[in-house]
Amino acid sequence: MIPPAFDYVRPGTVEEAVRALADGGEEAKVLAGGQSLLPLMRLRMAFPGLLVDAGRVPGLRGTRLEGDTLVIGALTTHHDVLADALVRRHAGLLAAVTATVADPAVRHRGTLGGSLAHADPAADLPAAVLALEGELVAVGPRGRRTIPARAFFVDYLESALAPDELLVEVRLPSSEGWGFHYEKFQRVAQAYAIVGVAALVRRDGGRITEARVSLTNMGATPLRAAAAEEALSGAADAHSVTRAAGSAAVGTRPAGDTSASPEYRAHLARVLTGRAVLAAAGMG
Repeated sequence: MIPPAFDYVRPGTVEEAVRALADGGEEAKVLAGGQSLLPLMRLRMAFPGLLVDAGRVPGLRGTRLEGDTLVIGALTTHHDVLADALVRRHAGLLAAVTATVADPAVRHRGTLGGSLAHADPAADLPAAVLALEGELVAVGPRGRRTIPARAFFVDYLESALAPDELLVEVRLPSSEGWGFHYEKFQRVAQAYAIVGVAALVRRDGGRITEARVSLTNMGATPLRAAAAEEALSGAADAHSVTRAAGSAAVGTRPAGDTSASPEYRAHLARVLTGRAVLAAAGMG
């Protein structure tokens, strides 16, 4: 299907991009890798009057380490995230989750920032950044601000970004030394998750001292499984992990659709949480 007509600008700096977004108002949308926005436009589910192509704005790609914080430019592609040694060392969960995103063609074009700004609860990367307790940095006419991941995802396909703000980087506290795993259930290869579970685990003396569990496609936003995280504290064997995982769906509101009922999604969340935590803790 052919999308409606739109205007197009390609800014050369962050400031130019922000100015274009401010001038375009609600009609303006950022184009990064295009792997999320363009399909919506083709299906006429999105009707931007102006595309602001940020794909060649300098300084928004690559990684760097600032103390114990890994900083990733918003335009860094999924492929480059996967290949980056700093990501593998300091945010191994992000690399593991990124490896499950779509196919190589999409991973070479799609960007980390684009996926997060799209705020699709069925996407894999928002749950990873939520579990890593990341922060997202936006620049707008009023300056620069930092948004915790827990406050960034507001509703279905809705983030905390203002219409005139550009996401410029993602900041992740180093999780070096933590165990991690992503468990994803999908109908076919390369599809969105029916349910996904991202797990980060620290152990001491054979027991789990801290667990972070994020859920994909269990509500209108990615969610932390707070009840399961609390129950996992002190778990020392597969039985106690499985028992704690039984509370993974507490507080969630999964949707029902042609792929799964809410009840089946809740069941998957419990099963996949057990598997993900056991693998992350090295108990599986």
